[in-house]
Amino acid sequence: MPGATSHKPRILVPEKVSPDGLALLSEDYEIDSRPKGVSPQELLTLIPDVDALIVRSETKVTAEVFNAAGPRLRVVARAGVGVDNIDVEAATAKGVIVVNSPAGNIVAAAEHTVALLLATARNVGRADRTTKEGRWERGKLVGVEVGRKTLGVVGLGKVGMKVARMCIGLGMKVIAFDPYANPDLARQTGVESLVPRLEDMLPNIDFLTIHTPLLATTLDLIGETEFKLMKPTARVLNVARGGVYNEAALLDALNNGVIAGAGLDVFTKEPPEPNTPAWELLRHEKVVATPHLGASTVEAQENVAVDVCTQVAAVLRGELPTSAVNAPLILPEEYRALKPFAKLIERMGALYTQHFGSSTSPAGGGKHFELIYHGELAGVSSSRPLLASLVRGLVSSYSDTKGRHVNIVNATAVAREKGIVIRETHAHSGSAGGKEGSVYASSVTLKAVAVPEGTENQQNNHAKKDGGDAGSQIIEGYVSGNNIYISRLDRFKASFSPEGTLLILYNFDEPGKIGGVGSVLGKHGINIRFMQVASLDSKRDAKNGDEALMILGIDGDVTKEVIEALRRAEGILNVSLVQLQRD
Repeated sequence: MPGATSHKPRILVPEKVSPDGLALLSEDYEIDSRPKGVSPQELLTLIPDVDALIVRSETKVTAEVFNAAGPRLRVVARAGVGVDNIDVEAATAKGVIVVNSPAGNIVAAAEHTVALLLATARNVGRADRTTKEGRWERGKLVGVEVGRKTLGVVGLGKVGMKVARMCIGLGMKVIAFDPYANPDLARQTGVESLVPRLEDMLPNIDFLTIHTPLLATTLDLIGETEFKLMKPTARVLNVARGGVYNEAALLDALNNGVIAGAGLDVFTKEPPEPNTPAWELLRHEKVVATPHLGASTVEAQENVAVDVCTQVAAVLRGELPTSAVNAPLILPEEYRALKPFAKLIERMGALYTQHFGSSTSPAGGGKHFELIYHGELAGVSSSRPLLASLVRGLVSSYSDTKGRHVNIVNATAVAREKGIVIRETHAHSGSAGGKEGSVYASSVTLKAVAVPEGTENQQNNHAKKDGGDAGSQIIEGYVSGNNIYISRLDRFKASFSPEGTLLILYNFDEPGKIGGVGSVLGKHGINIRFMQVASLDSKRDAKNGDEALMILGIDGDVTKEVIEALRRAEGILNVSLVQLQRD
């Protein structure tokens, strides 16, 4: 575009994030790191010129922030587990991917839970404070052993399971409440029982720890009623989210001797405001309090920073992150299987735009596409990465970002904005979906059909009347190993790898055409990397047997002069220049 200036994508980091993670981004991206933080108003001022935002827990990424963001913002990353400080619904509405790092601080959070458990059991907080004040109060600081005591765990996710294993190692008995836990895995870990209801567990435990996200169903999960079910010697722990314990009820339970103590690392508002229940809990002699240190280890900070920075780079490259909060869960092994097909489909979309676009509206605007998955590929649990890849490819040739702004969250919105309608079809039966003569376990067909004017029913009737391929432009492809190939381009059978610069010539299938084309390219200093002559599919087009496609992979600058020289060559009906990524 005339006057356009290229720029590195800009990443705003308004909190302190480990330099190990940021180092992964520094070469290819502009990093605006502000470890001392920014005010809400400053964030609103900065966000319109940002491609990615990386935060921890203090920065609030609200709906107002997403509304203020320009079209450049593509990903918000939380360097940690919880995303309570990010309005995920607003992000999704704006087509912004939200990622987190659910595994990076598992060990740190579990260890801190055990640290608070032991500190509350042995009154470590009070002992430290009074000893430093010059008081030697051994008689007032008698604690309890944790061995042979019962720990109740609410939430047997990765952190909860890690805590259970550690506490079993301390000689504790562990019971748990989690409606979604795998009973076999819990049993293998050593959890003695999974109770069906929370209240069934509370009267029998000596310590309670909660490891759940803060949701409507977990807000005030433990309140006055639940505290009254517990032993007066019980102690509670929270290294998860402020709000899962009702802080006012917890304060009353401690003041009235309903329970014996608490170890708290998180609060509903951080830092707690004066004259609130959380403020009183911080100063309570039966509470060991820490300032949200669950993930604050050198190792955890490095782990989560590297994880989220790697995901941010993936999203900015147009790839799929490993932990997208507002996108479907795709298992790593399934993503590995999908990745070459995602690349194939993106190249098919770019090939369509550049090859067919010269004779139709650009990028298939006003066209309906059908994306057909054949064979094993038809059975994938989520095809959203494949759909996003197609949209990315279709818009790549006329997008400033070369389609990299398209992701699994905003692909449908981008397609709608560009007037593109895509229907996905899963053809399950047989090899490659029962396609005649196919030897591939999976393949893909992209079919672009010009939709006639009229109502939707009239359009559907028109398609049925004319037959499946009438008025269609078709590209088919397959994957072999990690290599991608085009096997059909419109009416012509082919077998070429869609990469680099391609010249596609539609010509009469007559002697001398190859030599003539080679002479033109040689005259202009253009090297031919590969060449293939694609013949008509005899089953479909026997009556037009004198036509062919010549597909050339080339190195060199293809100017308008070169294109015009090729078009003037005898027997050449049309020429298209296609520029795809090089592998």
